[in-house]
Amino acid sequence: MSIKRGFLETPNPRFILSLLLLVLIFPACANESTDSPVADLLASQQIERFPDPWLMRKSDGEYAWSYTHGLVLLGMEQLFKQGGDESYADYIQSYADHFIDAEGNIDTFKITEFNIDSINAGKMLFFLYQHTGDNRYRLAMDTLREQLEWQPRTHSGGFWHKRKYPWQIWLDGLYMAQPFYAQFEILFGEDPSVFDDIVSQFVVIERKTRDEETGLLYHGWDESGLQQWADDETGLSPGHWSRAMGWYAMAIVDTIEHLPEAHEGRQVLGAIMARLVEALIPYQHESGLWYQVTNQGNRAGNWLEASGSAMFTYAIAKGVRLGILNDQLTAVAKKGYSGLLKKIVSIDEEGKVHVNDICRSAGLGGTPYRDGTYEYYISTDRVSDDAHGIGSFLLAASEMIRLNQPEM
Repeated sequence: MSIKRGFLETPNPRFILSLLLLVLIFPACANESTDSPVADLLASQQIERFPDPWLMRKSDGEYAWSYTHGLVLLGMEQLFKQGGDESYADYIQSYADHFIDAEGNIDTFKITEFNIDSINAGKMLFFLYQHTGDNRYRLAMDTLREQLEWQPRTHSGGFWHKRKYPWQIWLDGLYMAQPFYAQFEILFGEDPSVFDDIVSQFVVIERKTRDEETGLLYHGWDESGLQQWADDETGLSPGHWSRAMGWYAMAIVDTIEHLPEAHEGRQVLGAIMARLVEALIPYQHESGLWYQVTNQGNRAGNWLEASGSAMFTYAIAKGVRLGILNDQLTAVAKKGYSGLLKKIVSIDEEGKVHVNDICRSAGLGGTPYRDGTYEYYISTDRVSDDAHGIGSFLLAASEMIRLNQPEM
């Protein structure tokens, strides 16, 4: 089976027939509208491919409660809220019900690992609790909130990424924890100082990781400076990885959404987001996409990467919608989404939609050791249909739908 790259490129006759059927059913696919029936098709096919959602990706070798599952299911949640099929809500609930027992315990979740990634899948529980009223979801959220209560911190106040990664903050971690932390507090909390803590963590890590020359952020910071990947003077990892900054950008807009209207953190985070977007724009490729290593597009081995590009598209479009970014930046998001449809999304001869050119996984430290260099990032697996790419594309598509259909 051959895959035809670019949703709008000219393929063979069987592919043309499949595409014509799509166009007849979903005309927006043909003209690159910001409405995104291709996202609904992708979501439906994901459900068909993995009827049991926890089987879509392994985590550390097992089918466990995972941030990657959460990313895909949060994309489906947003599509559902934009008028998507009821099957999306059912799929999200089947995932939660597989892991959460009658007392709200989460199977495979180990609080003493203090893995900040474990919080991300808990974001869907707010939706499920509201949608069903089932108290198991509230109890599970309480468990995740308890982890944050005891999560180890750097001396600067930021959450460690994991207990096994001491004194380290990765940009990824801000997305995993802070939006959940804020949403839990505004719905169930009784300590307004939590919002100050949340904003402070964003401020600290931007201050620590921002490169003064480019304005881009480094992937990670080791306060102790003991890691091999950490610069002796700054504690910073060596490179600018697009998905790391994508996680951070999404964290900002998703957190702002749950801050109290009068909290000054809205302006603080808005300014951070504006600085980051200003730094990203010069590195947006003419296709609308961004490279795996953001500022090294001219180097051998680098590629235009799906998940980071989709995350930037989502965060910029949502930032405009929330009023924290200038309306003129809508053009940047539209260009990014167009690039995703033309260069990243494909449809095969059987009419199946694929998301290509995804970095399967990247991190810092661990075994085998990940040193955060350019050579490391471009050596990571470049794959199709991984949860990182599917989830981030669904989120980007959901924001583009909102862009076309503003809320009344």
